[in-house]
Formats: sequence, structure tokens, C-alpha cells
Amino acid sequence: MKHRRTIQINKQAVLDEYNRRGVGTFAEIISPDIEMSDFHKTYYTLLSEFASKRIHRLIVSVPPQHGKSMGASNILPAFLLGLNPDLRIVIGSYSFSLARRFGQGIQRVINEKKYQELFPGTALKGTNKGQTESSSTQRTADAFDIVGKKGGVRLVGRECSLTGHRVDIMILDDLYKDAMEANSPLIRENIWQWYTTVVRTRMHNDSQELIVFTRWHEDDLIGRISKSEQVVTINNLSQLSTLPERAWAYVNFEAIKDSPKSNIDPRTMGEALWPSRHSAQLLMERKSLDSKTFSALYQGNPKSSEGLLYGEFETYNTLPTTIIRRANYTDTADTGKDYLCSINYCTTTDGLIYVTDVTYTQKSMEHTEVEVSQMLLRDGITLALIESNNGGRGFARSLTRLIGSKQYIDIRYQHQRNSKEARILSNATALQRLVRFPVDWKSRWGEFARDLGSFKRLFNANEHDDTADALTAIVEFESENQGKIKRVSFFGK
Repeated sequence: MKHRRTIQINKQAVLDEYNRRGVGTFAEIISPDIEMSDFHKTYYTLLSEFASKRIHRLIVSVPPQHGKSMGASNILPAFLLGLNPDLRIVIGSYSFSLARRFGQGIQRVINEKKYQELFPGTALKGTNKGQTESSSTQRTADAFDIVGKKGGVRLVGRECSLTGHRVDIMILDDLYKDAMEANSPLIRENIWQWYTTVVRTRMHNDSQELIVFTRWHEDDLIGRISKSEQVVTINNLSQLSTLPERAWAYVNFEAIKDSPKSNIDPRTMGEALWPSRHSAQLLMERKSLDSKTFSALYQGNPKSSEGLLYGEFETYNTLPTTIIRRANYTDTADTGKDYLCSINYCTTTDGLIYVTDVTYTQKSMEHTEVEVSQMLLRDGITLALIESNNGGRGFARSLTRLIGSKQYIDIRYQHQRNSKEARILSNATALQRLVRFPVDWKSRWGEFARDLGSFKRLFNANEHDDTADALTAIVEFESENQGKIKRVSFFGK
């Protein structure tokens, strides 16, 4: 009996020691091949502070492909359940399939021989460890329990119900799939409503929250929380001892160091976060492709909402000889305050878009039908895309009648399915890169140039979005149909 008691004491001593050393040490034991850069050591230290409850509410912004999910959604939950198998953990992501992958990763860790040696009291259903398994013990794709204990993990996609589930630990990892989703005001609002009315209502006094994802938009969940609750930027671990009750601790890891040195991040300016995997040179190449997206995704700093969406556009003196399509896109005015925006353009073999003429006016439909039909004939347009909004279909029929047999023009209805804001913001970089205007475009189309040139990233700050909407539709259509030149039926024939 004495010998058995000594073994039990030694096991507890080992458990206490690994608890003291933290999540990083645990990760290196479970995954010997894991690379622990200086960044990862700091990241896992923060996760350890969370596991020890020195941090109750933690937000960490990390660039893509830097190992945030392995730490927060695989290693950490397994570690927490080892220390306390009665914990009820929920992991939420933008889709159930992604959350399920996190759950599979946790189960693989728990089934590891090294894990079972360290935490023999934490086991899953069907592992034949001699534990008595209740008929209610779960082990499915969306939930699994710890045998003989009260704890376990539930996996959810965003907006899923949590009715009847108490949450001790809530981990939200990547709630936005991509830029299109993050730029959608509807999706951002849905996520906020889900968080406030579902997630937060499952919490109790001792519940903890961890939010980890890459930033996409200034009004994402991190941005919303920062506006409504106390969020303290952590530059030194000593701040944790004075963190106000219920305040969030916030740490942003920049892919390229662009802020002063700190205890949390002592890198020098311009140094990469994980240079062996993502060098400064590689990161700068990504930045050169799209500086605005890079600032959000990689630097955790969505651009100021008051900034302009577009810079200066490239211009041309004469059209190239490599034209493959002469087309038009028309967005008719829905209300008296809207502008009809009709754009003639050419596309070339290299995928560039050359704007050749514009009608941008608040005139009534009987005037714009004539002006646009004349513009189509003047430029030899062969394809006309008419947005099928409230007045679009009637406008297309009028064009068909006015053009008659004077010229063959394939007139098609074009329906926009996604959020206007999401489409415009997500395609801004491509639009800036692909579209060319005549050198005198600002004097030729004054109101059009004014509204396009002053278009703001903060979507609701714009009085008119017709210019950006029409040009975005052109970029989307040409990107999807590059090289596909078909002559479909003419309306009415």
C-alpha cells in the first residue's frame, strides 16, 4: 500500500510541475516536432496565463498561417481538460466543418500515449481504459465527453444554438471565412447578434473567453467589442496583475514589426514574426500586392474607416490594338436620388479594362434610355449587361426597341447576389489594378470622377455608391468570363 501511495504522490507532483510550466511545455511533449520560435513561446505563455485563470477574457490577433489554431483550438483545450476534466468547453468557428477539425485534433491529442501517462483521469469514450462509460457519454463529430466526468467539448459553427449548454470556456477561432464575409455588413451584424444573444447568455461568473483570429475589417467582432467593452492592450505580462475585473486583455502580433518594442514583442522594426516560415521579404511581397488587406490580415490593423478606397487610376491616350470585347454595364437608378451609371469599356488580351464612355446622371428614364442607346451604338458595343434591379428589365426592353436592327447587341440581365458593400470592398484592389481611364476622364465625366475619387472605405459614409458598384460589377464579370466570348440570343429574337 505504501508503494502505491508513493506512485500517486509522484504523479501529482508531475501534474503540478507541468501545470506550472504551462501550455508550451505540454505542446512540446505532445508534439515533439513543433517549432517554438520566440513568437510561439510568447503566444503559448499567454495561453498558459489563460489556463491558470490569470486572464479571464483574452483576445489575440495573429497573422494567417502562424499556428494560432493549433495552440488555441487543439493544444489548449486538451491541456485544460487534463487539468480539470469537468470543464465544459465550446469552440466556435465560421463553419461547423472547421470547428469539427478542431475537435478531431483535440481527440487525437487526448488519445496520445504521452497524454494518457500525464493525465490518466481524462479519457474519451471507446478508449478501453477501464473507465465506466455511461450510456449518455457522447463522442460524435460535434461533441465529446470525458468518461466519468462532467466535462467535454462541443463544436459549433457560428450562429448555431447553445441552448441547454453551460459554458466554462468559450473559444472563438476564425469567425470570418474570407474578405467577402468580413466586408458584408449583414454577416458582421449576424455574428455580433449571435455573440451577444447566444454565446454570452451561456456564460456564468467564472466563465472564460478566448478570441483568436486574423483581422479583416475594423467593424469585425474584435472591433465591436473594443467599442462596447473595456479592452486593455497588453505590452508587458506584469499588466495582468492590475487588469480591471471583466476587462479584456488584447495582444496583437504584427507579421512585420511596426510598433515600439515591448516585453511581449521585443522585435526590432521591420523584423518578421516567424522568419523561418514567413520571411520579411516574402511578407513585403504580399504587402506590395494589396497593402490595405495586408494591414488588416497580417498587421492586425484594419485601415482607418475614414480613408479613401481608391487611389489614382492609370490612364491611356489611345486604345490598344489587342481588344477582344466591347461591352457596357448599366446600373439604372432605383430612386430619384440615385444616379444611372452606364459604362462603355473594352477588354484586352491581358485582361485590362479600358473605359471608353460614361453616362452618369440623375435624369429620368425617358432621357437616359435615349442617351445610353446612342452611346452603345457610338462605341460599337456588342454586349450590354443591364443590372436587373427594379427598373433594369424595363430599361433593357427600351434599349432593345431603340436600337432595333441598327446594330447587333447582346443585351443581358445581370443579377448581383452578394452584399453590395462586400463586393465593392473585396474587389477594390483588383479594380484599381485593372481599370484604365482616358487621360481627360476627370474633365469629361466630372460628377462620375468626383464620386469615384472620393469614395470612402467606410461604406455608409458615401452618399452615392453607383460608380463603385458599376465598376465592381464589370471587374467581377470580366474576371469570371475572361476569354469566354459568346454571342447569345438578342432580346426579342
